[in-house]
Amino acid sequence: MSQQYELTESPPPEAFQKMWGPLLKFNEAAVGNAAARTLAVLLKASTTDELIGGLWARSLWGSLYIDMMFVPEALRGTGIGTSLLRQAEQEAMRRGCRGVWLDTYAFQARSFYEKFGFTVFGRLDGPAPIFPRFFLKKALNAKEQTPA
Repeated sequence: MSQQYELTESPPPEAFQKMWGPLLKFNEAAVGNAAARTLAVLLKASTTDELIGGLWARSLWGSLYIDMMFVPEALRGTGIGTSLLRQAEQEAMRRGCRGVWLDTYAFQARSFYEKFGFTVFGRLDGPAPIFPRFFLKKALNAKEQTPA
């Protein structure tokens, strides 16, 4: 059987699923159920109920991966980020997760996460201002302490 390659920026909608299905089957045969569960903590404006920020994550195989967290600039430093992170960690523990991981760029929130016990386990270097990119992790336990 000969193969062909097609490089495209607009693959057909079914292409991802055609690749994902067999990969998922392979992964599950090796390590078990790969059904990730979404976790979102949505931040809404109190007067309009408009979505203004929040945290988006997914749990899978005993870990919670935080895809993104956003707090509007005017609300930073008010404890909202702390609340978003704590709520996600509590739900992760309810889901049986043993750890949390995420990535952040040098110009983003590395020090914020480190204040809450996250440690760097990986780094990608490249040109400023985007890089370096840091990968952080944190073990979860029910006796979590709030940072000073």
